[in-house]
Amino acid sequence: MALFEYFPNYVWNLSLSIAMASGAELGEIMDMSKPLLEKAEAGEDAGTAEFLKEWMKKANDLIAQAEEDEGKDRLFSAGDKLRRASLYLLTAERMQGHGHPGRKETFAKALECFDKYARYRNENCERVEIPYGDKVIPAYFTKGEGIEGEGPCVVFLNGLDSNKELLYWTWLPHELARRGISTLCVDQPGTGESIRLQGLHATYDSERWGTPVYEYAASRPDVDAARVGCSGISLGGYYVPRVVANEPRYASGAVWGANHNWAEVQEKRMRREGENPVPHYWHHVWWVFDATDQDDFMEKAKGMNLTGQMEKIKVPFLITHGENDRQIGLEYAHQSYDQLVNSPRRELKIFTPYEGGVEHVGADNMSYGRSLIADWFAETLGGHTK
Repeated sequence: MALFEYFPNYVWNLSLSIAMASGAELGEIMDMSKPLLEKAEAGEDAGTAEFLKEWMKKANDLIAQAEEDEGKDRLFSAGDKLRRASLYLLTAERMQGHGHPGRKETFAKALECFDKYARYRNENCERVEIPYGDKVIPAYFTKGEGIEGEGPCVVFLNGLDSNKELLYWTWLPHELARRGISTLCVDQPGTGESIRLQGLHATYDSERWGTPVYEYAASRPDVDAARVGCSGISLGGYYVPRVVANEPRYASGAVWGANHNWAEVQEKRMRREGENPVPHYWHHVWWVFDATDQDDFMEKAKGMNLTGQMEKIKVPFLITHGENDRQIGLEYAHQSYDQLVNSPRRELKIFTPYEGGVEHVGADNMSYGRSLIADWFAETLGGHTK
């Protein structure tokens, strides 16, 4: 396995690897992690409060240092420190159980740091709010380079436990922008701000919100409505195909990690087969799906099976998966690909140890998935690869 294996459990190591891929400094990772090593030996759920404490301590140091830079009008330097502070706060918040003390405040501080970072560093990252009933779905819009008038755009969706900030830090929006394609990083219902601040919970029928998101993107004067694609990570490997299958105005799709039958994955996790993505897993999914107990959750999750959906997809579609994915089995990538019978261009890419990206959503090495997906959309939406 190629994951950064510092702790004795997968879930904590996954958080470290995601943080590192998102732009953490290794020295800071070690400063935060060394005091936690013994705590991690008690299991993935124990010690998460201490995890929050250590990572918040480093984030607060960075915020204080950024304030010193601000006082000297060194905003580029301040912004870089605030970027890492936001990342560390989001990583620590993600590790906590629903209702954990301090979680709400940590998330709010992370968003504040991200906003300042984006402004100070002049990031190509416009915050937008997509109308959804009487609420809004928050997102970040990154404009493709060189676009004059309308251009292609990719709607980029979260997994179960990610957020639009982490989507931005996959650096896929940057690679797409280089290829002349815009990106809309979305906190869809059940993720990020949508669940924490809007009270929007996840549902199996992702086209319910996938259509309003498409309509927002298509309505922008800098987006060509005929060239809007859709991609997503992890549980996005379920959401994206479902969205594209039922909203035919999306012109292309790609998943960073297949997730053909997430309902079955839950049955396996009840039997302790496969790894979990976050601590306090069952309480997390109950919260995400607004379930009262395990039976209620399993009832709400039972529709999350793409059999009967993949056949509806009639646009180019790419499926990627890591050969050693410990959360979602490789067989699900083959199931999704085999059922893409009506796609005019279907591709399946399994990342192997030869190149890397073998873990879940390439947590060991995101560069290969990032490049391939960016090239895919350049070829299918009318961007460029050179």
